[in-house]
Amino acid sequence: MSTSLLLTVALAIPLRAQMATSAPLAQPSQAPKVTFRRIFQGSSPEFIEIRIREDSNSATYEIRQLDEDPGSQSFEVSPPLRGKIFALAGQLHQFQGLDLDVHRKIANLGEKTFRWEQGTVAHETKFNYTLNSSAAQLLQIFEGLARQQEHYALLARRMRYDRLGINDALLQFESDLNRGLMPEPSRLVPLLEQISSDPKFVDIARQRARGLADRLRRSN
Repeated sequence: MSTSLLLTVALAIPLRAQMATSAPLAQPSQAPKVTFRRIFQGSSPEFIEIRIREDSNSATYEIRQLDEDPGSQSFEVSPPLRGKIFALAGQLHQFQGLDLDVHRKIANLGEKTFRWEQGTVAHETKFNYTLNSSAAQLLQIFEGLARQQEHYALLARRMRYDRLGINDALLQFESDLNRGLMPEPSRLVPLLEQISSDPKFVDIARQRARGLADRLRRSN
């Protein structure tokens, strides 16, 4: 091999290495996430935040008063409900440049925020009250999920610390169930089954829990 050819190969090797190093790495596509937040001072709860990922059944929620320590908890959201949430977000153009507020002098109903995140891209919109149909449907879903998780937390707390109060918690859950306010109330069936089979609870509570669990199973 000639001296000139050896020199050419020697120069090419570091050049190829430099090109390989400097070439941008392909980034895997990141699943979008939709967040709902409501801040309403003087209400109970004052703070609600729910985060839903398009590619996962696992979501997070945070429900508390503003002076309480922050901390989110996980819960499950079914694929059909996730699909509906992201379809509505799509109808709202992922909240990009969107003004949902009615801009009228009405009572303060709490500041609501819809936020879309995907990788480094983020869009959000805030409103007090809206007449937009898609936004109203999305708000109803998120507020229903929050109410559903409040019932779950209340039942779990009463089961542990206030057995005599369990029937009252069941009545509250049944009232919201009758009004169709929760998008996936069957998520509470495991708790209802625990109550119905536990002799530490009063008979009326066990019977009510059993009836609610049967009703939810039939509805599915």
